[in-house]
Amino acid sequence: MTPLLNDRFLRALARQPVDRTPVWMMRQAGRYLPEYRETRAKAGDFMSLCSNPQLACEVTMQPLERYPLDAAILFSDILTIPDAMGLGLYFETGEGPRFRNPINKLEEIEKLEAVDPHKDLSYVMDAVSLIRKELNGKVPLIGFSGSPWTLATYMVEGGSSKDYRRTKKLIYDNPELAHRLLDILADSVIAYLNAQIEAGAQAVQIFDSWGGALSYNAYQEFSLRPMMKIVDGLHRHYDGRDVPVILFTKGGGQWLELMAESGADCLGLDWTTDIGNARQRVGNKVALQGNMDPAVLYAKPSRIREEVNNILSRFGHGSGHVFNLGHGVTPEVDPSHAAAFFEAVVELSPKYHNL
Repeated sequence: MTPLLNDRFLRALARQPVDRTPVWMMRQAGRYLPEYRETRAKAGDFMSLCSNPQLACEVTMQPLERYPLDAAILFSDILTIPDAMGLGLYFETGEGPRFRNPINKLEEIEKLEAVDPHKDLSYVMDAVSLIRKELNGKVPLIGFSGSPWTLATYMVEGGSSKDYRRTKKLIYDNPELAHRLLDILADSVIAYLNAQIEAGAQAVQIFDSWGGALSYNAYQEFSLRPMMKIVDGLHRHYDGRDVPVILFTKGGGQWLELMAESGADCLGLDWTTDIGNARQRVGNKVALQGNMDPAVLYAKPSRIREEVNNILSRFGHGSGHVFNLGHGVTPEVDPSHAAAFFEAVVELSPKYHNL
């Protein structure tokens, strides 16, 4: 593979010295960009875009052509695994992801089997390989998956949920069966992320979007434990390179000390956690990623710049910080405001580093 021209992101994850704080943005290839909307229209629908390696590569590269990013992230969806299990993923306008065949009976869990990513999700691996070739060493490529708990909620609820009633009933009424489902999903995520790494992903992120909906004890048992199994099963060193793992639990600020013991290299923070306090709590165990409120991007550029400076100053001097939003950029954001965000990080962060 071509040597990396910009390894700032990987060095920060390893808490090694960098010249400035690296930055990327969750959902950086997405609906806020007019060029993305054009490509999606050409594809016909979201899943057709995800499953076309050439078009997935095209939209992955689009934000890099606009902004001074330090990483690219594979364009895909967190729900590709349950879709490969036959649940029939589709997207309802205004309602987000839905499944045509959600898990309605407990017996359906017993019939599930882990996916074979090379067979069931080969289009994702083809996209990873194509993107790595297209990047040509410009920046590292991040692969990703949803966490077992998050995947399970969509599979059982049939889509997004306000209270996760059916999934929580499962974990409390039938914890053994819930663990079977989560184990199958963890095994699938391990195989899926390892296949992405083999195809060229240089770092991976586990998106635990709904872990924050759980109680303190339930989070440890039904969300963190399966993720720790995944971290333990990943290729952490592959083809002569270290492969760092980022763990992101939205709403997980209360569990940072537990998450820091997961074996992950970096913890993603949402915007409800103070990054300075988080750094004190985890010490030197892990790097931190985040964590500006995505809604700040609706503000004028001068206010965006102030918030970037505030977060940089709260983290303080030294490496181990990857600047990001506390969740994904939203579709209504003006691309020029995203530019102001990236430019602020590039211009303001060098003073916090000694290189």
